[in-house]
Amino acid sequence: MYESEHTKFIKELKAKTPGMEERQQAGRALLWDKAPVTLDEQRRIAESRIRQQAYVYQNKA
Repeated sequence: MYESEHTKFIKELKAKTPGMEERQQAGRALLWDKAPVTLDEQRRIAESRIRQQAYVYQNKA
């Protein structure tokens, strides 16, 4: 079965560095995985949001 050089490289890298996948998952959890937000909290966040004018660098003078 054909295996690309890229796939071979990734497999070798994972074999050489144990714990790499765990560190990747921890990093992803730190940056991307968020706790679920309740509907009440979503409503509160939406209500507290301040509307921004269409072109932020233009003054309304």
